Amino acid sequence: MLKARAVAETPKRIMAGGRRRRSGFGALLLGLIALTACSGPQSALDPAGDGAARIASLFWVMLGGAALIWILVIGLAVYAARSRPGRDAERTASALLLWGGLVVPTAVLAGLLTWGLALMADLRARGDGLEIAVSGEQWWWRVDYRMPGRDAPVASANEVRLPRGQRVELVLTSPDVIHAFWIPSIAGKVDMIPGRVNRLVVEPTRTGAFRGVCAEFCGESHALMAFSVEVMEPAAFEEWLGQQAEGAAAAATPEAAVGEELFSQVGCGACHAIRGTAAEGSIGPDLTHLADRATLAAGILPNDREALVRWITQAETIKPGSRMPSFGMLPEDHVEAIAAYLEGLE
Repeated sequence: MLKARAVAETPKRIMAGGRRRRSGFGALLLGLIALTACSGPQSALDPAGDGAARIASLFWVMLGGAALIWILVIGLAVYAARSRPGRDAERTASALLLWGGLVVPTAVLAGLLTWGLALMADLRARGDGLEIAVSGEQWWWRVDYRMPGRDAPVASANEVRLPRGQRVELVLTSPDVIHAFWIPSIAGKVDMIPGRVNRLVVEPTRTGAFRGVCAEFCGESHALMAFSVEVMEPAAFEEWLGQQAEGAAAAATPEAAVGEELFSQVGCGACHAIRGTAAEGSIGPDLTHLADRATLAAGILPNDREALVRWITQAETIKPGSRMPSFGMLPEDHVEAIAAYLEGLE
């Protein structure tokens, strides 16, 4: 009878073992999929800057420590469940409470706190001369490059360019609500608070294109407030900055020339500045070298003719609450001409 029962239960054991193997394989697969998310232009675990590298190191150390503590706690729980009470059970329990509940946690937390605070001194050291003022606004980014020896800052918007290997000081402010400036691959997050100036020193370690975001809820288009970041070799950065300091390029085609006139006639210059022209507005982004930027509308549209037309005619739909009005009432050829003009502002 016992033999028959064992034979009957054998398929169940095989099925249970198969389920456990499949569960283990599924967990391994999910873990591998999760690890693929650790890279990319917006990953804090794929550092391209000194600050991000330090933060990633702290994360991995804390993760490893947490995993070790979890294994020890589970191991003790299994041991306690399977062992029989002995004469020294009370003494053992007291020792576990003392060491596991007081001494070890205190030592681990004190060590992590000391190490974490030690990281801050280098991260807050002064930059190498270049200073970039960034103002978070609803819902875009005002960017000014301040170089020693230059009389006036170089204005830009919705994009930050950095020289590789140099410490750059970012001066962070906001005129409206609290925003948070964050380039996950390069440095940590710092709040931008109205009435207060915060500073962040970054040191990119490799070139490439990265993505920054606002990490503090700031209104209805908060999720549509990103910016592009490009890290360049120092010589290329100096050349680019010199070009950015120049005025706007002249209209290169008849259509663009018409667009330049229409840009002025419909009042775009009341909100936007284009250096070298009559447009001197300061409400919206500076458009002097718009065509050099990777994206439009604070990182949410590609910088091409089609997207320019969409943004001009549907701004309030694309970014709800934006101060940019939609000019859908303009004739199609007028919109195309304005887009052609903006597309040539290199």
